[in-house]
Amino acid sequence: MDALAAMLRPIIGMVNRQIAAKSPARELCAELDGRIVTLRVRDTALAVSFRVGQDALEFCSGVDEPDVAITGSLFALASLAMRSGERLIRDGSIDLIGDAEIAQSFQRLLAYGRPDIEEELSGVLGDVAAHGVGDVARAVGRWARDAHETMRQNLTEYLQEESRVVPSRYEADAFRAGVERLRDDVERAEVRIRRLEDGTS
Repeated sequence: MDALAAMLRPIIGMVNRQIAAKSPARELCAELDGRIVTLRVRDTALAVSFRVGQDALEFCSGVDEPDVAITGSLFALASLAMRSGERLIRDGSIDLIGDAEIAQSFQRLLAYGRPDIEEELSGVLGDVAAHGVGDVARAVGRWARDAHETMRQNLTEYLQEESRVVPSRYEADAFRAGVERLRDDVERAEVRIRRLEDGTS
């Protein structure tokens, strides 16, 4: 078993438990039954292939021509199971070779199968401890989102106000309005010139 498959095996086990518990996920499995999807990490030799079974994902090896091959960064591939996963397929963040409809259905299957970490931990730690870990994870997630937004705002302010590398929104709007006025003036001037040339003015 290669390194990527070994790393993903426990995660796919959790995904399969979620799939088995959800009717829409089982229906998707039935639709995709027998299809093979390969995930490749861009600029590496890492790849893993899955065969979709009646109610679970199965690892498979020696696949030369999968129904669809999805290539992207490790982060992009991991994000396939998130709400933004479908957007990754549409906006070109990942590369597809093969059937795009199968890729979209596979993405939805991963989204249905996204593990509930708190639920998984409760079987090991107990409900109370798992809930506490979940609270901490959610707090860290909120902090990361807030930190990202703060960093974005600070960088925007620095580029627009201090370094003046990027114009402020007001300056960009004023410039655009000036360009539109200039365009309108040029169009009016062209009309007037044509009238003068035709002797109609």
